[in-house]
Amino acid sequence: MKKWFDEEYEFTVEVIGYLRGDKTERYCRNGEEIGDVYTCTYGCPVNGQGYGICSKTMMMLYPLMEAVRSGGDLENVGGDGKYSKTIVCPDGCVMFRLTAKPLGNENFHKGGYWKEP
Repeated sequence: MKKWFDEEYEFTVEVIGYLRGDKTERYCRNGEEIGDVYTCTYGCPVNGQGYGICSKTMMMLYPLMEAVRSGGDLENVGGDGKYSKTIVCPDGCVMFRLTAKPLGNENFHKGGYWKEP
């Protein structure tokens, strides 16, 4: 892969708790543990071991990440702050905190990076 665009935001997704019990065995197929941290800019979040986040959870994260990239405020959709929101996985097992960090780079669409030269 040849990443050619410096993204506007970096995203961190941290496992912050469980809705049931104190472990993920028999609940979470991905084996999420409290304290696990995933990061990304545009691609899917991966942890320090190179493992990706649960695909079902990514379906929930993607629209929130796009909202931030579009200038949105996560407080408008129940977030803890402009750049932070707690979500529960679709299976109702694991709680995650999504946090966006502005990197100071130009927006992909406003900068016209999608246009033919």
